[in-house]
Amino acid sequence: MKKSLLATLAAAALLVAAAPVTTYAQDEFAPAPQAQQAPAQPKHSTFYDVLFGSGWLGTLLWLALFGCLGYYIYLAIDCGILVRPSKIMPDALVNNVKEAMKEGDVVKALQFCENEPTPMSNILSAGFIHVEEGFDVISSAVDAAADLEIERIMQHLAWISVCANIAPQLGLLGTVQGMIMAFGNLGTGSPNVGLLATNISQALYTTAGGLTTSIPAVCTYYFYRNRANRIILQMTATTMELIKDLRNVEVVAE
Repeated sequence: MKKSLLATLAAAALLVAAAPVTTYAQDEFAPAPQAQQAPAQPKHSTFYDVLFGSGWLGTLLWLALFGCLGYYIYLAIDCGILVRPSKIMPDALVNNVKEAMKEGDVVKALQFCENEPTPMSNILSAGFIHVEEGFDVISSAVDAAADLEIERIMQHLAWISVCANIAPQLGLLGTVQGMIMAFGNLGTGSPNVGLLATNISQALYTTAGGLTTSIPAVCTYYFYRNRANRIILQMTATTMELIKDLRNVEVVAE
């Protein structure tokens, strides 16, 4: 009996040993890992953020820079139209006055000047009006009128120089303001990276804006100033040529 029982147990043990053993990986029943989220992309500061994100002072600075740029463009176009020989000493006026002076008709020459108001006609008119007072008075009147017209031309050009000088100063002020705001943000101990980038962008953008206006303004000012000087020298020589015949005018005592 015992032998048959042992034989049965041995047979069962052999069957269990022969049966395939299924193994399971340790992580098979572990929960599936969640997909990792992609890191957020940093937000870049745009010009709109710089324009309206730098406080009321930054906005005023940008309005001043845009105003300076617009005024410079207006002056550059205006000087391009006015600072020309055809506007300061037109050939038609010079030829008409020459013909009148050859005929000895000062009144006719004065009429030509009054009909075509230009810097040169104003200078000649000042001389022709004093024709009966002698050449010394005529020469003094012409010199005074020439100084006045030259000053008017140069004052018109001086505003371009003002724009060229103000623009970088505004840019520098914007740079200082941006750096103050940036260091103030760092001083909090836990700085806002996006706001810090906007502050630094404010400092750099305003500097670039000021230089963008100043550099062409300086070049434009010297270009028109040199052109005006050439025209003024030519106008002075032509004026003296036209009034030289007035030396022979006799002063009639009343």
